[in-house]
Amino acid sequence: MAPQAPCRPFNEAVTRFWSFAAPAYDAQYLQRLVYQPAQDELIAALRAHAPARVADIACGTGILADRIERELAPEAVYGVDMSQGMLAQARERSSRVQWLTGPAEQLPFEDGALDALVTSSAFHFFNQPAAVREFHRVLAPGGMAAVTAMSPRLPDPLHRLSGLRWNPAKQPTPSEMRTLFTDAGFTVADQHRVARPAWTLIVSDLITVGVKP
Repeated sequence: MAPQAPCRPFNEAVTRFWSFAAPAYDAQYLQRLVYQPAQDELIAALRAHAPARVADIACGTGILADRIERELAPEAVYGVDMSQGMLAQARERSSRVQWLTGPAEQLPFEDGALDALVTSSAFHFFNQPAAVREFHRVLAPGGMAAVTAMSPRLPDPLHRLSGLRWNPAKQPTPSEMRTLFTDAGFTVADQHRVARPAWTLIVSDLITVGVKP
């Protein structure tokens, strides 16, 4: 079966929305309650892997990429996003991170250019099979891809009825995430629910870590 192309109209709509919503994204309460637990998990995965060249895909305003640069000090850190509004704020946050424009399905890197990449709380916006294949392409052998994604604890009946393998805002189950990774050529090294305080468990997300053989 031919590779799936990125869903451009959906990508463009998401880009326009986040360019407009970028200031609200940085609100401290939103970051602390929704985004920080997943980012903490990704920082821990990177620390264990100790990569030299790291990219944060769909980096938003650059909070995670800036943390990677400051806390882990790899040789090179890249933040990639499609939204110019997000990237404008990211550039104000750090001059040490290299900020690049591009979609997850067509990353601005040569084959094998990275040792690790991460993406946090944006995977549901991607063409997921195409994005994971692209992650595999840009990683060197032994490279690591770590993804946190919204993932329901109960089956999604609408997805079952649709019969579609991919659709906008798709929230994959743990088994579907593993299949996405193995189909792209990764070995799944770890997968678990993101650790969150009990009172925030309305947010149901999953971290999946794959290694390119």
